[in-house]
Amino acid sequence: MTLLEDAKRGIITDEMKTVARDEGVTVDFVRRGIADGRIVIPISPYRKVKICGIGEGLRTKVNASVGTSSDITDIEMELEKVRQAELAGADTIMELSTGGDFAEIRRRVVGATSLSVGSVPLYQAFIEAAIKHGAVVHMKEDDLFRITAEQAKLGTNFMAIHTGINLETMERLRHQGRTCGLVSRGGAFLTAWMLHNGKENPLYSEFDYLLEILKEHEVTLSCGNGMRAGAVHDATDRAAIQELIINAELADRAHAAGVQTIVEGPGHIPMDEIEANVILQKRLTNRKPFYMLGPLVTDIAPGYDDRVAAIGAAIASAHGADFICYVTPAEHLALPTPEEVYEGVISTRIAAHVGDMVKLKKRDADLEMGKARRALDWGKQFQIAINPERAKKIRSERMPADSDVCTMCGDYCAMKIVNQYFAF
Repeated sequence: MTLLEDAKRGIITDEMKTVARDEGVTVDFVRRGIADGRIVIPISPYRKVKICGIGEGLRTKVNASVGTSSDITDIEMELEKVRQAELAGADTIMELSTGGDFAEIRRRVVGATSLSVGSVPLYQAFIEAAIKHGAVVHMKEDDLFRITAEQAKLGTNFMAIHTGINLETMERLRHQGRTCGLVSRGGAFLTAWMLHNGKENPLYSEFDYLLEILKEHEVTLSCGNGMRAGAVHDATDRAAIQELIINAELADRAHAAGVQTIVEGPGHIPMDEIEANVILQKRLTNRKPFYMLGPLVTDIAPGYDDRVAAIGAAIASAHGADFICYVTPAEHLALPTPEEVYEGVISTRIAAHVGDMVKLKKRDADLEMGKARRALDWGKQFQIAINPERAKKIRSERMPADSDVCTMCGDYCAMKIVNQYFAF
């Protein structure tokens, strides 16, 4: 019996109790959320994971993606990225390697963290087909499902699976066209395979078989977003909405089968379309947890895309997005370094917090920071800060003569002056 089936039967599990305690909500709120499909808790029968609830009424969670590429295959660097992501406060990790020994890399990443680890099984299936048979279009359908099960057995406990790309979705893409084409690797692999072989996406046509695998290994399904926009001018187009409609229907089927399900969303979206995307996803999917990739609100800031995505993530979170995939400063340019992974997580955590201030009306930490600044209580300010070490470092490098203040105002600190004459 899966966690979702327990929730539907009214059974309270330890995982539900942990989420309730961490989030400051009742256990029954969590249980009902899972039973209704509005909350998921990724778990694994193969390893002990840090329990993390994702969904409606809970804090917005942050995912950090790591993984090798065909150009840079350095497992030790990827393990350091995992460590930096954890230090920065990521809630989950996605292992997305496209180069090297897939099983060994994933085994080591999973073994290096207690966080929930996600993957995209079709990457391995298509890349192995290219290596063995000369092209991704020669991928065997059985290999796709075999690899999904193998990755689950390694302790991968949520998976982005591109279920919503089907022949009908591709017709929408063909008829409308795009400024920036397809930017999803999974979307590109599947589209090429379907066109070459003249066949339906096996993840769609054999969806019930896929659910059997996911249920057997207690994997949370994240309905992938292969038609996401890679440029703001392609946002909210027919192909993206068609994929969302298909994923919404499949997510309901997965939920009915006892498989916890998340639905992924776009990509590059201008600010004025973010709210509409969140509303549309929540309405179509019966309020399933929404996993947003970014979103990036402009296309012209390479090198600063962690900041671009933080703007979009804050707006998305405020309107109801539940789960955000970080973006690093290296996005669109290169495989990120461990330092850039750390920066990407911090930027996204700030955005998630800003969104939660609106969505959950949780502003206690900001209230305490305001009081600490008024009192010139530097220790308290560092304790509350999202990144205490950075705050301490900046202050220590430029310490003022008067340790009560900072070098921005020095002797003319507004707080210190007013505190002498006015008791707040």
